[in-house]
Amino acid sequence: MTVVTDDLVLVDQHCHGVVTDDLDRERFARLLTESSISSNFDSMVGRALRRWCAPRLGLPAHCSVDDYLDRRREWGWRRVSTELLRAAGVRSWLLDTGLTGADDTPLTEPADFAELAGGDAFEVVRLESVAERIASTDVSVDDFLDFVEIHLRDAIGAGAVGLKSVVAYRTGLELPAEPPTDVEVNAAASAWLRWNGQRLDDPILLAWLVHLGARLSAELHVPLQLHTGFGDDDIRLHRADPALLGDFLRATKSTGATIALLHTWPFHRHAGYLAHLFPHVLVDIGLAIPYVGDRAGAVLAELLELAPFGSVCFSSDGYGLPELHHLGAVLWRRALGRLVDGWIADDVMTAADAELAAVNLSAGNCCRAYGLSAPV
Repeated sequence: MTVVTDDLVLVDQHCHGVVTDDLDRERFARLLTESSISSNFDSMVGRALRRWCAPRLGLPAHCSVDDYLDRRREWGWRRVSTELLRAAGVRSWLLDTGLTGADDTPLTEPADFAELAGGDAFEVVRLESVAERIASTDVSVDDFLDFVEIHLRDAIGAGAVGLKSVVAYRTGLELPAEPPTDVEVNAAASAWLRWNGQRLDDPILLAWLVHLGARLSAELHVPLQLHTGFGDDDIRLHRADPALLGDFLRATKSTGATIALLHTWPFHRHAGYLAHLFPHVLVDIGLAIPYVGDRAGAVLAELLELAPFGSVCFSSDGYGLPELHHLGAVLWRRALGRLVDGWIADDVMTAADAELAAVNLSAGNCCRAYGLSAPV
């Protein structure tokens, strides 16, 4: 007995828009890697792209990179995006709108993305982007602090389904259990605003902002997403270990907040442990899935060693290239299918239990956490 995962409808907890431009080889290669200088064609993600995306563009599996890029130019970005996104089998996408495209190339907003993908797209609001945008105006300290909260509340009221912080990129994840005092926050905000609100990297303001996000998560019933684990070369990986969040998670566990730990690799076992300890924690292996390619199953199995099945969500972290969204979905289904079939064969669980787990891991858990209707 096996569980068929090929037809599983997915809900993508975290991704970004796609580039609205045709790309030359160099720009395409830059979007296929987290590095700012190297190409990833000769890698697991490059191999996965040629295996799984090429046939969707009418090419043989494992075609050459040149043939793939030629077909991409022939079809144009819109047709390629439509084909790959709709073939991903994702019903709903949750888009972090706080990240701009490389070289200022526009990314699709949720409404345009939904049209391309033939599904639903919802906004997740990035805390640091809101703070930086408000700080760039002529605003007083008191107004700045008030306006950030007002903007976040208004965004949720207008339909955004979550909040997100990239504090891991700025000062790291070792957040204090308690928010900083009003005196500390006012002093830090005053100093930062004198610099016209450029990149927010003040540890006091970031701690205030993340604690504000956690409070709004509890009050407005929307998850607060935190980037953890690997990302682009702006991150310092040792500061992005979710284990550093222990004090913060302990302090928020009874508040009603929901904290979603994104990506997590290579600390996915740490993240699984935190989900085991704290029922308000969600975890995924998003960004890792397309990049580890056929090893996605091993990473997922390690996450599920301790993480409760009800705490794990699917995400792709697709960004810029629709290929990454597509690969996230394809490789997740393959990884999950192999994993649950092995469990059934080894009598770890029944086929009925495995099927229920697969549905919840792929969509159900995310729908419950974000208040979305379940896929049919």
